[in-house]
Amino acid sequence: MPALELFAPIAADMQAVDALIRERLYSEVVLIRQVAEYIIHSGGKRLRPALMLFVANALGYKGRNHYELAAVVEFIHTSTLLHDDVVDESELRRGNKTANALFGNAASVLVGDFLYSRAFQMMVSVDDMRVMQILAEATNIIAEGEVLQLLNCHDADVTLEGYLQVIRCKTAKLFEAAARLGAVLAKAAPEIEQAMADYGMHLGTAFQIIDDVLDYSADEAETGKHLGDDLAEGKPTLPLIHAMQHGTPEQIARVRRAIESGGREDFASVLETIQATHALEAARNHARAEADLAIQALQPLPASLFKDALLELPPFAVSRHF
Repeated sequence: MPALELFAPIAADMQAVDALIRERLYSEVVLIRQVAEYIIHSGGKRLRPALMLFVANALGYKGRNHYELAAVVEFIHTSTLLHDDVVDESELRRGNKTANALFGNAASVLVGDFLYSRAFQMMVSVDDMRVMQILAEATNIIAEGEVLQLLNCHDADVTLEGYLQVIRCKTAKLFEAAARLGAVLAKAAPEIEQAMADYGMHLGTAFQIIDDVLDYSADEAETGKHLGDDLAEGKPTLPLIHAMQHGTPEQIARVRRAIESGGREDFASVLETIQATHALEAARNHARAEADLAIQALQPLPASLFKDALLELPPFAVSRHF
């Protein structure tokens, strides 16, 4: 199902969130406006704020704070993108030049800081200590995940458990927080809140695994980024971990050398090893298992169009090509 069709039940809500994002982006500092507007409006899926809106609506929330918090979630996500692209020295995102390539590293880092601080200003306005607790914890864990990923770079001995720990911190945690916030706003029972958090965590994990698969299998024109970026940065993602677990000694040595040295020189031979060991299908199967767990977590929700959309999100995350 295309994203536009999937988001149809919350189309009006998403328009309200987009309007709020434009309003809250305002700063008298021109460079902040330029960089923030560039990255916010460069074609993202808005999946994390949509997740929160779906959960809040599925649980019968009738207020307007879900708009503010959906914008907060998007600002936090965008700030991490700005910082990530600097750390990873990325030049392309969603088919466009990255903000750091266009405006420089210093501007990207500082505008990322502005978006973080603006997000906290906005969440305080909701005046709910539980909301602030969830988002404060999420941003801290995301930062830990980014540092863990940095430590794992060029380490060919990273295990599946170590890889999953990183992606659950750096990616899945914001999905988890977004889904939990929807339940908190609706004043759902603790078991429902936890079920929604579990849903977000499994969905986010599946989403990141597929992101890592696409780095070795996608059409660059569709993804808007260069293939092999993860390998160039020495990131031991799931396809590489599987290849090292199931390859011949020669193949294992080839992948190990590529992870430890980084760069793109060995991309063709590593891709050959990934294909020979069926690593991409194994990673997709792992993502499908996470998607199934996300779907199971939705059982307590009452039937609605919003629940139907939540049920469609995990297969959408796993089957996407960009």
